[in-house]
Amino acid sequence: MALTYQKQRTNIKFLVKLGKSGNEIREMTVQVYGDNAVKKTAVYKWVKSFSVGREIVTDEERSGRPATSRTEEKITKIRQILPENRWLTVRSIAEQVNIDRETVRKILAEDLELRKVCAKWAQRSSPKTKEKKSHNLPRPFGEAR
Repeated sequence: MALTYQKQRTNIKFLVKLGKSGNEIREMTVQVYGDNAVKKTAVYKWVKSFSVGREIVTDEERSGRPATSRTEEKITKIRQILPENRWLTVRSIAEQVNIDRETVRKILAEDLELRKVCAKWAQRSSPKTKEKKSHNLPRPFGEAR
């Protein structure tokens, strides 16, 4: 989706250089992209930016609060906790590591690629793994594929 918006910004920049008005550009984007067209206010914002000389079509870096809970240190700590007791709940892991449950869930699912199977954390099997092996036998935690 972001790539589509970047393409639309490039088109808006091109049309601004041709001297088209904001209304004309908005109509053209809706005609080409339909429901996926950027909103009217975004078109006018980009028209204004490109009219005053902006050349870059990507968003500028935004300031904000950096993520502090999902650090490599916390991921390593959770990785060390799991082999001791694979029956742990997300809540109990969150209490041990002192971070919120949603962050623990994301670390388990996205960083460690684990999922709950019968109340036990197990390695997630990918479609590639299923193609290679017709029978997936359980392995001890941390064992290489």
